[in-house]
Amino acid sequence: MNVQNFLTEVATLATGGIITVAAGYYLFINDLRRYLDTKHVEAKPSDPKKDEHLQILPLRLQAYERLIVFVDRINPANLLIRVHQQGISVVDLQSVLLNEIRSEYQHNVAQQLYVSAQTWDVVRKLKDDTLTMVSNAARGLPVDSAGVDLSRKILQHMTDMSDNPYDLTLDLIKKDIHLLF
Repeated sequence: MNVQNFLTEVATLATGGIITVAAGYYLFINDLRRYLDTKHVEAKPSDPKKDEHLQILPLRLQAYERLIVFVDRINPANLLIRVHQQGISVVDLQSVLLNEIRSEYQHNVAQQLYVSAQTWDVVRKLKDDTLTMVSNAARGLPVDSAGVDLSRKILQHMTDMSDNPYDLTLDLIKKDIHLLF
């Protein structure tokens, strides 16, 4: 065999091989890149802070919702209508009101885990102020008074306030919710 023929055949085969590899490369490079990109994304660890935020967000929203319900339920305008009983005495109504407020608070005490410390402090202070308001109103009435007198006195005290603390607390809760987004 002639060296020149041999080199010509090698060059022809090499050129054909190079053309085949180049054509295959250009045909499959985009698919290969997409495959490697998806593998890279799958292998990339997710951000734990982002995952934690996405898991806790529904709990935080639920906590704020429950605090809104709590504030609404201890608002004397709503509370007195809910617990009113015909012919109840001042002492009995006071006891029912105080127990209802404490019960509502105990039912929602775990919400402090998910709301800001400032909001929780305001909610707790609102609860304490409501208990004090009921006790002070009852203290100023004769023992033989009717429960309706206590209701009137509490509602009168509420109308004498320049700013409704229940509305202010609800506004604070709403502002906190808007900070989440």
